[in-house]
Amino acid sequence: MSLDKEKKQQIITDFHRHSTDTGSPEVQVALLTNRIAALTEHLKVHRGDEASRRGLLKMVGARRRHLMYLSKRNPSAYEALVSKLGLRRTK
Repeated sequence: MSLDKEKKQQIITDFHRHSTDTGSPEVQVALLTNRIAALTEHLKVHRGDEASRRGLLKMVGARRRHLMYLSKRNPSAYEALVSKLGLRRTK
């Protein structure tokens, strides 16, 4: 369920702000989104895995908080990130 090194590095390079950036909200949201997608697939097969379900809910909450922070601090970066990840439906 965890990301392999190459996949994680690729996500970081796709969403970083500068060459040494690994902790910006954009990178964290992208990493969480990837982990959430993988865990969702796991839970489709293993429906009774309540511990993983709790972890999924914690990750979704963390991603939501990062997105709220980003929307308040930098709305243009928020819009770009949401459209790039396909997180929100457009009107």
